[in-house]
Amino acid sequence: MVEMNVRREHVRLIVMIPPKPAISDVMGRVKGRTAIKTFKQFRNLRKKPHLGNHFLSPGYCVDTVGLDLEMIQKYVRYQEQKER
Repeated sequence: MVEMNVRREHVRLIVMIPPKPAISDVMGRVKGRTAIKTFKQFRNLRKKPHLGNHFLSPGYCVDTVGLDLEMIQKYVRYQEQKER
């Protein structure tokens, strides 16, 4: 993980992964492990009627970075200020 910005409704990550694994597999692992660890740490979340056994939404957005890594990092760092 290179960069992370956590908001109440979403998380933005900049990660470097080798070219061989499928991005969907990587995201599935990240989201799956995050949900499992969160439900173990905060057991009362399973009782919330709007969550059930789901903690994260099924989708995600992926963009690849070539030479504009710096621009993407600025977006991740400062998006919260722009949304206000």
